Order: sequence, then structure tokens, then C-alpha cells
Amino acid sequence: MLQKLRSSTLFLAGIILGLSMAIGHGVYALKENKPTIPFEELQAFTDVYSRIKADYVEPVDDKKLLEDAIRGMLSGLDPHSSYLNPEEFNDLRIGTTGQFGGLGIEVGMENGFVKVISPIDDTPASRAGIKSKDLIIKLDDKPVKGMTLNDAVKIMRGKPGSEIKLTIVREGESKPLNLTITREVIRVKSVKNRMLEPGYGYVRISSFQSRTTTDLLAAISKLQEKHKLNGLVLDLRNNPGGVLNGAVGVSDAFLDDGLIVYTDGRIEDSSMKYTATPGDALNGAPLVVLVNGGSASASEIVAGAIQDHKRGIIMGFKTFGKGSVQTIQELRNGAAVKLTTARYFTPNGRSIQAEGIVPDIKLHNLKVTDSKTAPKTISEKDLTGHLSNPINPEESTDKKDQNESSPDAATENEDLSETDYQLFEALNLLKGMDIALKLNQQQG
Repeated sequence: MLQKLRSSTLFLAGIILGLSMAIGHGVYALKENKPTIPFEELQAFTDVYSRIKADYVEPVDDKKLLEDAIRGMLSGLDPHSSYLNPEEFNDLRIGTTGQFGGLGIEVGMENGFVKVISPIDDTPASRAGIKSKDLIIKLDDKPVKGMTLNDAVKIMRGKPGSEIKLTIVREGESKPLNLTITREVIRVKSVKNRMLEPGYGYVRISSFQSRTTTDLLAAISKLQEKHKLNGLVLDLRNNPGGVLNGAVGVSDAFLDDGLIVYTDGRIEDSSMKYTATPGDALNGAPLVVLVNGGSASASEIVAGAIQDHKRGIIMGFKTFGKGSVQTIQELRNGAAVKLTTARYFTPNGRSIQAEGIVPDIKLHNLKVTDSKTAPKTISEKDLTGHLSNPINPEESTDKKDQNESSPDAATENEDLSETDYQLFEALNLLKGMDIALKLNQQQG
């Protein structure tokens, strides 16, 4: 047994040393200076590995130890970098197409607990009342503390029709909430549309998928078949993001030319620019974009591009502030690494990271009447280990933007002033913008 342990440890040390030399050689080639191999840290790693193999209360498989080490190495970088085993990698690929099994929530990990970034529209989670400020502390009576995010997601996903009990802590509630939710095959329809009033349309994008741009253009065409559009509300509230190309395509739908977004990182492939192509789906009609604290990543790209080009008015609540790009890199064993490789910037060079997009018109939902019990918004800046903003590294959070309610998407035949005040005000703003545009055209 001792001989096997020594052989295993020596083998691991050899692998690490060889890897270090390979990495060092690569760094040397790039920087043309002598690299420093962290021998002491590598020795500490092999010492810990040896102690676990020899002294841990139960035998531990080498594969598990090394995979956990890889997971820890990546999760220590920032909240969005992670290791995906083959099963998790496959789930991710399925999710980007808009169909997967589970509850329908976008989650992150903070201080060992699962935090809800946003529920997805028309899923078991949204129907059960899950909110973007919720903290999940138990899954089927199993404490979340100590789980990885991937472990927690794996438990939440399961056979359609099966149930799971979530124990949730929600600010403003005196005790934890217990919700039993039935899993479904989640088929996310990312784009919805309806006419608010004759001439004024509404499009809701719940997430950015590979087909989102195509679906958006189809939705606008459908609205235009009913009435000439004098204005449009684009609702990105509680949209956690998704595929980068989806965000670029949606922005391009409203812009005739110019820069949409650019990314900047250490490697050449991470520095890219995306520009608009001729053609505006609204033909210059007024545009209002609704955002809130659950609007993240790709949603912020769209809001930032529209705002910098002065193509529309951004209304609502300061966005989440996730301004980093993750690249999925497949490994030889069928697994993958999700690695943060760049930050993205708005056309005017603003970094959204840990700062978010500040609306042109700040508008809270007036259904929140007690600021002491209103839930606090979770933002990128609140996540442990988040990347700093390279332009404003010490930017403080706007204390006035800490409380907000989470409106659901608009539904047919409703009194917006009662059910969705933000959308009600967006519609009023659209009408005013339309009148101003027509007056300018007459004067011109």
C-alpha cells in the first residue's frame, strides 16, 4: 500500500513538473524572459495530495481528487470560470439551443450558497414564484453549503414530472420558504411579442439563444402586420444573458452602422469587434429598452449599444454588471473548461464589469412600498472574486439603486398602471417620443 502511494505521488509530481516546464516554456517564448516555476507551491500540492491519500478517513479515487483540484483552480479565478465534466458540457450545449430539463432558473454561487440571478419565463421556477433575489439553502433537505454550483445544478435537474423541494431565504421574509416544484422539460421561447396599443409594440426577450435574432425579427414583422409601429418597448428585465452572437444580432436589428461591442483580453483571439450592418427593423421609430438588476451579460451589451448610439432610451434599474466573456474550450476527455478570456466594452469604451448599465431614466416599480423590507438586488459586484472594472476599479455601488421589485412579463388585457408600472411609463414615454419625432419631421 505504501509503495503504491509513493509511486502514485511520484507519478503526480512528475506530471506537475512536466506541465510546469511546458507552461514555463510557453511563457518564455511569449515574454522572452526566464520564467519562474513555482516549485514550493507545487511541492505543497503534492504534499497535500499525499496526506489525503494516506490519512483521509476514507479512500479517495485519484480521478476525483484531480478533478476537484481542477474545479477549485478555476472557481478561484472568478465566479464564472468553471470545469465541466462531459455530462455537464453536454447539458450546457443543450441549454444554448433553448431546451433542457429542470426548473428554469439562472443561478450563481455566492459564499457557498446558490443565488438566483433570474427565473426564466414560463418555467416551473417562475410559476412557483422564485425571484431573482432568492438564496437557495437546501435542495430536498440537503444543505447547499459545501456543494459546488455544478453539484447543485445537477440535483435541480432531473426526470420531467419528478418533484424537488427548495428551501429559500428571501429578504423581507421572517423565515425560510419551502417550495415544492415539479421538474419539466424546459423549452425556452426566448422572444414574445404583443401590441400594447395600436401602433405601440412590446417584445420580451427572456434569454439570448442561437435563434433569438431570427425570432426577434419575426416578432417585429408580426407586429407590423397589425399596425404600423410608431414605437417599441424591448423588455430585457430579468434576462440573464446567453449567446454573445444573439446580443450582437439583436443590437444590429436596431442600428444602421457603427460599433456594437468589442472585447479585449490577453490572447489575440479574445480581442474582437462587432459592428452593425445597414438596416433598422423599426425604420427609425422610437425605442425604449427596459432593464433591471436581473439584466446581465448579453442584455447589457444590447442596452449599452443602444444607449451609446442614442438609438433609444434605457429605462428601469441599474443592470447586473457582468461584463466578462467566457470561452468554452473542449478538452480531450470530452469535458470542457469555461474560462473567462476577455472583458467586453460598449461602443464608447465603457466597461460594464462590476458596474452595470445605468438607465437614462431610473424607474423603480412602485409596488414596493416599504424600502426596509424590499429585497436587495444581487449584482456582479456582490459576487466573491469578481473581476474588477478596468476603467473604474473603485467605482462604488449606487446606494439609491439597492431596492427593487421584479415585475413579470406583460400579459394581454391588463391595466399596466396597476400590474407593471415600469412598462406603463415606458409606453407613455414612447408616445411622447413619437409625438416629438413627428413634430421634428414636420418642421424639417
